[in-house]
Amino acid sequence: MNISDFHGSATALSVESNGRGLTGGTTHGVGRSTPLRVDAQRNLEHVLRAAREVFGELGYGAPMEDVARRARVGVGTVYRRFPSKDVLVRRIAEEETARLTEQAKAALGQEEEPWQALSRFLRTSVASGAGRLLPPQVLRVGSTVEDEAEEAEVAARVPHQRQAVSAAGAPDLRVVGTRGSVENEPSDDAGAGALLEVVGRLVHRAREAGELRGDVTVADVLLVIATAAPALPDPAQQAAASTRLLDILLEGLRSRTV
Repeated sequence: MNISDFHGSATALSVESNGRGLTGGTTHGVGRSTPLRVDAQRNLEHVLRAAREVFGELGYGAPMEDVARRARVGVGTVYRRFPSKDVLVRRIAEEETARLTEQAKAALGQEEEPWQALSRFLRTSVASGAGRLLPPQVLRVGSTVEDEAEEAEVAARVPHQRQAVSAAGAPDLRVVGTRGSVENEPSDDAGAGALLEVVGRLVHRAREAGELRGDVTVADVLLVIATAAPALPDPAQQAAASTRLLDILLEGLRSRTV
């Protein structure tokens, strides 16, 4: 997708963050929030559910009209809650990134065996469908193990994010790309950084145990999560196809010495 589909303008984000809380309330001044009416809250939940489905199926390039149609509301209702498509896209991407991060933490904390932890994370994430809604800056295909080591060292010195100063003098949040190059796009630094950090720990453990191929990177693991089986009309066949595809991909990640 075009990166402009993912990152909202400062004005749109200001409207969203200043006018509405993430829980669906409308904020009137610091520390005060007025809950949405029951019907408005229901519409918001329908819009968010529809957006996850539509963007998951068609990508973030899908129009707002498709979201409204899936939610069975007017497109004006969608725009009243999200003043631009960019704001809605960012909301969905942030929620799904947070979900993946929690799934990775659960696997890391509850599975003693490195490969079982990585495998559990992949299976849980694929089943939830969150990988299809990952923001583009975490899918850095082409980065290497050396790149990751260098980035981890930089991240340790500057926690959560790296900042560059733009021509206007304002912080310009960026993600380090392949071989130290910088992608000229702002990032949702805290959420994406947390996900990359915890998945990096899963990858490092499995690699150190000799169970993961030495050339497999965090980007490769996230690419597996973002890869979906083709849509099939029968739910059972769809589930079977997704499981089979993941089995094949997991086998491709494993070290040949295991």
